[in-house]
Amino acid sequence: MYVSARSDYALRAMLAVAAGGGGELVKAASLAEVQDIPLSFLQGILLDLRRAGLLHSHRGADGGYELTRPADEITVGDVLRAVGGSLTTVRGLPAERAGYHGVAAGLTDVWLAVHGAIATVVDSTTLANLLSRHSTDHAPTT
Repeated sequence: MYVSARSDYALRAMLAVAAGGGGELVKAASLAEVQDIPLSFLQGILLDLRRAGLLHSHRGADGGYELTRPADEITVGDVLRAVGGSLTTVRGLPAERAGYHGVAAGLTDVWLAVHGAIATVVDSTTLANLLSRHSTDHAPTT
């Protein structure tokens, strides 16, 4: 699995929107600044996330972005698929489409197993899980 800048930025943006939740809309410019993401690049990512049904946008001076459902219902896998398509690729193709013959025929099973392992991790990790890890990592010690 290769994690592109686009995928990394999408996850960081979604986490920032989730963390800013509580009914407050998060502006794209604020996301770009806080997460150090180029605004023009971020706008395309936000559009993909909106089209995938993960974000809702509000226009106007008080506009911004919010999650379409609670952070505990949005997985890392949802976000990765929204901006990158297949989780695992082989020579640019989804793992299930990588075909081999002869002595290399067994590679298809390996790539599918890798894909399954990755899917298990990213589909069981929610934005809420990641946010709770952050609050635990940064909790004051007494």
